[in-house]
Amino acid sequence: MFEAHFQTFEDPETGVALSARLSAFREELTRRNLTGFVVPRADQQQNEYVAPSEERLAWLTGFTGSAGMAIVLTQTAAVFVDGRYTLQAAKQVDAKAWTVEPLVDPPPEDWLVRHLTAGDRLGFDPWLHTSAAVERLIAACAKAGADLIAVETNPLDQVWIERPAPPLGAVSVHGPQFSGTAEAEKLKRIDLEIARLGVDALVLSDSHAVAWTFNIRGADVSHTPLPLSYALVTKDGRPTVFIDHRKLSNSARDHLEQTADVEEPAALAPLLTELAQRGASVGLDAATASDALSRLITAAGGKPVRGNDPVSLLKAVKNQTEIEGSRMAHRRDAVALARFLAFIDREAPTGALTEIDAVEALETFRRDTGALKDVSFPTISGTGPNGAIVHYRVTRKSNRRIAPGDLLLIDSGAQYEDGTTDVTRTIAIGAPTLEMCDRFTRVLRGHIAIARAVFPDGTTGAQLDTLARQYLWQAGIDFDHGTGHGVGSYLSVHEGPARISKLGTTALKRGMILSNEPGYYKTDAFGIRIENLELVVGTEIAGSEKPVNAFETLTLAPIDRRLIDLNMLDGDELSWLNDYHARVRHEVRPHLDEATKVWLEAATEPLSL
Repeated sequence: MFEAHFQTFEDPETGVALSARLSAFREELTRRNLTGFVVPRADQQQNEYVAPSEERLAWLTGFTGSAGMAIVLTQTAAVFVDGRYTLQAAKQVDAKAWTVEPLVDPPPEDWLVRHLTAGDRLGFDPWLHTSAAVERLIAACAKAGADLIAVETNPLDQVWIERPAPPLGAVSVHGPQFSGTAEAEKLKRIDLEIARLGVDALVLSDSHAVAWTFNIRGADVSHTPLPLSYALVTKDGRPTVFIDHRKLSNSARDHLEQTADVEEPAALAPLLTELAQRGASVGLDAATASDALSRLITAAGGKPVRGNDPVSLLKAVKNQTEIEGSRMAHRRDAVALARFLAFIDREAPTGALTEIDAVEALETFRRDTGALKDVSFPTISGTGPNGAIVHYRVTRKSNRRIAPGDLLLIDSGAQYEDGTTDVTRTIAIGAPTLEMCDRFTRVLRGHIAIARAVFPDGTTGAQLDTLARQYLWQAGIDFDHGTGHGVGSYLSVHEGPARISKLGTTALKRGMILSNEPGYYKTDAFGIRIENLELVVGTEIAGSEKPVNAFETLTLAPIDRRLIDLNMLDGDELSWLNDYHARVRHEVRPHLDEATKVWLEAATEPLSL
């Protein structure tokens, strides 16, 4: 019926093959006089989505989540994952070979202190860790009397015989009709940041920062139009972009050469060394710059200055062209969402659909817009107990039939040239239970509290996070992920530095786009999440003594009225919901076929207490 172009549903490798890989890896460590090794889920730039050639953690352990780490010692091995992936890791990792441990609390370093012995030599690849991460490993090794050894070449690559080649995705120019600001103007702003930091040069180690600064996009990793690259911006002189020349058409190269010199990636180290030999101080992004870059600068006599990448904040605040593009992308996406939700309501109660059918249908409706470049992440389509796995990814093996009495949680997004979308809806298939309605309404009230928030300039995501959780807390429950993340402009669907979470310390600024996605997950039963994207905008309050901000909701898709316990809503919450649905109806209805129009009218009908 439908076909997914951007997603696959094959089961990851498990079992004997992976055990053999672990044995071969241990043999290689012994050959190198190492008693252990740290395998992060990372590439050189700490990207969320990495090229197949960088999927070392998945190749070795079977765990395919987007965050994690493995530590292999002579007698024991562990995979470390955060709360989003606890259930997934338990299913993917061979329990005979690995233990599954927390990634955050307690951290892997605590595990190392307990398992290392005096004289052990723990290896790591300095290109795959930030300097802060290495400092934590050094401290853990010191406590145990062990040594941390930086390796020249990664021993895992030695045993990964069929490792894929690095990607060579073609680079495209992100034109002014989408970017809104020319490269020269962006570079002027970066020059001001370099002066503010008091450094001689800045390394852009985050490919997203390179893509934004030079208005290019690429195709090197899944779901994010990323051109893997580096840039060096100096206080004086032209910047240099380091990118594999095979990715550049003549027009893409001409575009880059308007504002920068273009070199192969291998030229970065000698250029940095030359700068450092003159005693230069070089700004490095603490979040994405590898420890290898710090070591290289220090060894040549320069001064690495680690801190927040100033481009990250510049990129997070969208200009008017990007904001209008995002609104257009969300209106386009809303048509696909309405067609999909109508399809689910029509077909799912018959028991004919599976989780994979839902993924393929939604992607097809998005492709029908004629503007889809990719999905912005693999669609999470979980019904029944699978919905309780926060970052569930359906495979042929796990694929469940969507049955009456289930909840279907579908979290998806799209990449359009004018904007990136991310939306989650929880759909009742048949009659929901009272418990489902109670939990859904608590999540909805938290979602509305964020959407209606009014906050002074300078407010951080951490200060807003509690609003989303308050009604869950009143029932003694919570969710084990942040309330929201930043979203890029035809870039990463998960963009820093701002987020709405307990750890969100960056002030929210007008022009930022963030998700609003509280949830609730009952293990082995069901999952609930409601997610819209929100644009930070200014607002007026009579008598306010400082600038005040609010959110404009960008996402336009009905919220399932069948799951709402109206007795739990107050008048303001109900007004917000009815106003939101009226807006969805007004903006989306004109673009729908007759049958979907009828469905949308019913799905957005006003509710009353």
